Amino acid sequence: MPFPLPLTAHLIDASPLVYGCMALGGDWGGGPVTEADIAHAHAAVEAALDIGVTLFDHADIYRRGKAEAVFGALLKRDAGLRGRVRLQSKCGIRFADDANVGRYDLSAEHIEHSVDATLKRLAVERIDILLLHRPDPLMQPAEVARAFGRLKAAGKVSHLGVSNMHAGQMRWLQSALSEPLVVNQLELSLAKLDAIDVGTTFNDPQAATRPGGVAWAGTLEYAQQHGVQLQAWGSLAQGRFNAPSSSAGAAAVHQIAEAHRTTANAVLLAWLLRHPAGIQPVIGSGNAERIRACADATKIQLSREEWYRLYVTARGQALP
Repeated sequence: MPFPLPLTAHLIDASPLVYGCMALGGDWGGGPVTEADIAHAHAAVEAALDIGVTLFDHADIYRRGKAEAVFGALLKRDAGLRGRVRLQSKCGIRFADDANVGRYDLSAEHIEHSVDATLKRLAVERIDILLLHRPDPLMQPAEVARAFGRLKAAGKVSHLGVSNMHAGQMRWLQSALSEPLVVNQLELSLAKLDAIDVGTTFNDPQAATRPGGVAWAGTLEYAQQHGVQLQAWGSLAQGRFNAPSSSAGAAAVHQIAEAHRTTANAVLLAWLLRHPAGIQPVIGSGNAERIRACADATKIQLSREEWYRLYVTARGQALP
């Protein structure tokens, strides 16, 4: 079944699904990657490949670098794996330490240092897409553009995107870039509806009471207009819809899954895929069985009525 894809999709990856690697690499305590970590990552990556995923999403902070390191170990052990996958990673978040609070850093120095460290951990010479992980209030678009230009000229990064940025922030950054931003990764699921709700409630008192307010106004529309690939992190809603008895929204998910003879996970992802923005859901589970349960997402087509039933039931309030 064909899905609408943004204008830049051919530059990055046409796979409808993305695998998010945050669950790989063991605990968050740092330290070396273990054989158990590698075995766990291998099972998850193979499950993702089995359902047609080719784009693997990282961040320099995931498991304090161990998620990238364990994936690098897989690439070293399987010489053919690099040719089967596209690699995406993020930078810009800095954890608190003895001297500093947790902060965001999109300075050129930090971006370039982070990319070099990511390449070393992944054991590759280039990443296909670099995302700026969070908006930095001190970001200077021209400085970011210079850093990206140097990284691309050196063959270290092919494309630039963002994560968790609204339309105004994307527009401001794009004004300094000579190439298009190709991705914006947002939290979006049946449990996180801000970016959609802002469009459906803007002209009604509900807008003042819905989570997220007007912060995301125009973000989905900007992405569609400018060919930015939207990716949805948290697309499986952290398991909130696993049990049909947990909420009215969960019951609706399972009823529609039964009607389509598929899994609840597949319905959650199909709901995102049905949106005209061509959203790529990011599967963040480290469980191989749960990853494979997402396989039907690209094979089922929710009707308009099913899509709205899930949306309205999950939001817990009738539309204006």
